[in-house]
Amino acid sequence: MSLRTGARDLLTGWTAPTVEEETLRGDFLDHLDVNEDAMWRECVPGHLTATTAVLSHDGERVLLTLHPKAGMWLPMGGHCEPADASLEAVALREAVEESGIAGLRLLPGPLALDRHRVWCHPPYSYHLDVEYGAVAPEGVEAVISAESLDLRWFPVEEIPELSDEATRRLVRRAREVLRSG
Repeated sequence: MSLRTGARDLLTGWTAPTVEEETLRGDFLDHLDVNEDAMWRECVPGHLTATTAVLSHDGERVLLTLHPKAGMWLPMGGHCEPADASLEAVALREAVEESGIAGLRLLPGPLALDRHRVWCHPPYSYHLDVEYGAVAPEGVEAVISAESLDLRWFPVEEIPELSDEATRRLVRRAREVLRSG
């Protein structure tokens, strides 16, 4: 199965938790129908991406990266690559690459959808972001990657102001899933 077909199946079967995300789900599905290259960075005006909020083993902290282009503290995430088998694989690969943490456990998802402006195609384009949560093994240390200005653990209740509501929402949902599971 192709990455695009898998994304379509995933989003078709996903129940959006809010009216806004249900609208986004429909928009993402329309995008997949219209654009053969919907999964790839080259797709303009936007493309599907995956983001992962990495929680500590106990769900008390979240690992955020200081994104060099956005200038904000954000979860790990990025573009699909040809070797990726699914959006879940993209989410996990990006989280491991950007956190330096092996052994992350992906939570059942997706947990949220978000569409935001980015700079892939100047002056801007959009990421159609499918969002996940992951749990780090106890006692691990994160290792900053070349894709980040900084990498830090923050208490879940103290995400810096220099972040966004989509990050806060994703972290809350990931923590809820972790605590309920």
